[in-house]
Amino acid sequence: MGKKLTKYSAVDRMMAAGVGSVFPGAVLLCARGDEILFHEAYGVTNIANQLQMQTNAIFDLASLTKPLATALATAKLVKAGRLSLDTVLGDVLPGVLQTPKAKISIDMLLRHTSGLPAHREFFTAMITSMSKEQAREKSSPRQLLRKLILAESLAAKPGHEQVYSDLGYMFLSWVIETISGQRLDRFVREQIYEPLGIRDLFFIELKGESIQNDRIVSTQICSWRRKTLTGEVDDDNAWAAGGIEGHAGLFGDALSIHTLCCEILSSVCHRNPLVLDPKVFCSFLRREQGRDMVAGFDTPSKLNSSAGHFFSQASLGHLGFTGTSFWLDPNSGLIVILLTNRVHPSRANHKIKKFRPRLHDLAVMAFG
Repeated sequence: MGKKLTKYSAVDRMMAAGVGSVFPGAVLLCARGDEILFHEAYGVTNIANQLQMQTNAIFDLASLTKPLATALATAKLVKAGRLSLDTVLGDVLPGVLQTPKAKISIDMLLRHTSGLPAHREFFTAMITSMSKEQAREKSSPRQLLRKLILAESLAAKPGHEQVYSDLGYMFLSWVIETISGQRLDRFVREQIYEPLGIRDLFFIELKGESIQNDRIVSTQICSWRRKTLTGEVDDDNAWAAGGIEGHAGLFGDALSIHTLCCEILSSVCHRNPLVLDPKVFCSFLRREQGRDMVAGFDTPSKLNSSAGHFFSQASLGHLGFTGTSFWLDPNSGLIVILLTNRVHPSRANHKIKKFRPRLHDLAVMAFG
């Protein structure tokens, strides 16, 4: 796409101004439904080699894994009648029945009301115990992670509080794999991405060396892994689990996310989606009073929303720790996908928190 129509220049200027301060590089895609209005790349993928960012760059999507992989996989199983939102962990997972987690429902996990804590640094225990545990029991890294989340104490009574939790989505990937008999990455690829013609949404299984691909954008310079992370997941727990988990691990480009957002819009608006079921999606999007998160997705909060001021309350979106996000508005059809490497070279850069809502306001004014 050529640079640039005048009406879009404010968005372009803001993105260009973000390079070197908010992020080393970024890709922005804005669309109205399946019509792409703006798709541009800025900055670099890696500050060391200064490789120019391209619009087909592949980013570590971090927590976009939750809505774009884990939640959609759950929706497919609900559509197939193999799972319901009322199903509880005690009915599905071995070892859960005699624990306080037995009555946690799939709906609670999706909506972050399970009572599970927000985050735990499981990777430290996994790394130190991995060789001894594997030698004794031949446990996989993911099995070790599941032992740890199963043993973790609840922080609240299930169903009472909404606390954004990585652990809930680790449980969801365990549920998906137990019921489907397939690993999460294979299930979403075969059941969702391939039927939609999506090729550039995928997990990277870690088997020693990082994969080499010039399209993949670098994230942090990790002190304990002792390298710049390129082609391996930035999230520490997902890394220790082998690169594939329900809360993080998905990689992808803006065009692939756009295709998936169009499918989500079609489902929300009952416009003959190809793989998602509108009735199931309607149940996912049921609002609970006083809560911003629905099943699998965030919605605009009344104060200080990352979506800015102009996305409607019907909008759906999500953020990723590495500097990624998407927002889509069923009322206008507007889709804004912002992918950045804000954690490169350091996770300490948080300037995107102020940048993102301002950009969304400009995008709505330009494209909405």
